[in-house]
Amino acid sequence: MATAYTYKVKDRTGKIVTGALEGGDERAVITKLRQQGYVILNLREKNKTGIHMELSLPFLTKRVKTKDLTIFSRQFATMINSGLSLTRSLGILAEQTKNSYFSQVITQVGEDVQAGQPLSDAFARHTRAFPQLYVTMVRAGETGGVLDTVLLRVAEHFESEAQLKGKIKSAAAYPAAVFSFTVLIAFAMITFIVPMFVKMFESFDAELPLPTRVLLKLSTSIRGYWWLYLLIFAGSVYGFRRFKKLDQGRLVVDQMKLRLPVFGMLFRKIAISRFSRTLGTLIATGVSVLQALEIVAETSGNAVVAKAVMKSRKSIKEGETIAKPLTKSKVFPPMVTQMIAVGEETGALEKMLGKIADFYDSEVSATVNALTSLIEPLLIIVMGVVIAGILISLYLPMFSVVNLIK
Repeated sequence: MATAYTYKVKDRTGKIVTGALEGGDERAVITKLRQQGYVILNLREKNKTGIHMELSLPFLTKRVKTKDLTIFSRQFATMINSGLSLTRSLGILAEQTKNSYFSQVITQVGEDVQAGQPLSDAFARHTRAFPQLYVTMVRAGETGGVLDTVLLRVAEHFESEAQLKGKIKSAAAYPAAVFSFTVLIAFAMITFIVPMFVKMFESFDAELPLPTRVLLKLSTSIRGYWWLYLLIFAGSVYGFRRFKKLDQGRLVVDQMKLRLPVFGMLFRKIAISRFSRTLGTLIATGVSVLQALEIVAETSGNAVVAKAVMKSRKSIKEGETIAKPLTKSKVFPPMVTQMIAVGEETGALEKMLGKIADFYDSEVSATVNALTSLIEPLLIIVMGVVIAGILISLYLPMFSVVNLIK
């Protein structure tokens, strides 16, 4: 008896396609979809009523951390290299993994492999745990018979990504804390302290200074219409997120990020580092250039870079090199495109990409450190100016009263 499955796939042009298909089992459906030239992103069996629903609330979504995936890959590679079977290795990893959701995923992967599915197809069913980059590299490792080597490369790739993210997060933590503290102090003073001076100011038989009048109106507005400010803030955040989900909106936002006066160069360096490392890792594991560029475009984290990479992919189909269309895009610096060109000419493209990634990782670290040393004193000055401005606005009328008395 045929079973109905719902699928989410990507066609040859990169377009996402969803639909339903019947087959004797899941493996038969996967074979049909692959014969049609699709890359499978998700495949699920319909329930008895034929209705398929998936709950995806942000606070209920289960995730697998990059650290968990890195540890899993290293341990999996060691077990395979030691001669353990895939199913036995997966069973051991499922037992010792602390993340309960990831443990369930590994158990399911082990059952699928035992049922005869390729390891990469079993991974592809769990898009929340294993990104497309991971699945593609594992598939290349299976095809070339070097799965343990590929898993180690995957682990190294994710470790480098995690180190880069960690540097940025740790550098941004202190400025973010100072900024939040400044906002909270200003809000508390305007909401609770300023009203204490209102009755005293009302007894003055003179016009209050302009800064004091502005501060009093701001305090009254916030205390009376705090819910409106909250709604405006929440609506702005929601609208911005919705706008970013649109293809054009994401492109506009990412273009603005790259054009920022100080941070634009940092965002550009991060994007180039991620592009170089991901492409180099994929090519080193035996993934074709066209497929590698498609994956790089999806994982670049910047729509401007992704657009340039997809244009490069299109040009390569027509017989051009990788470096030429990247040079035309004006997104990548001349040094990057020249090194890629040399790598293509000498047949050492993955090594060149690795050197580019290492160089830009160090550049990102230096830029982040420089920005941190610059932002910290600036934030402290801003905090002092805000608090001093509020205090001066409160005490200006008292100076006027003292002058009148004299």
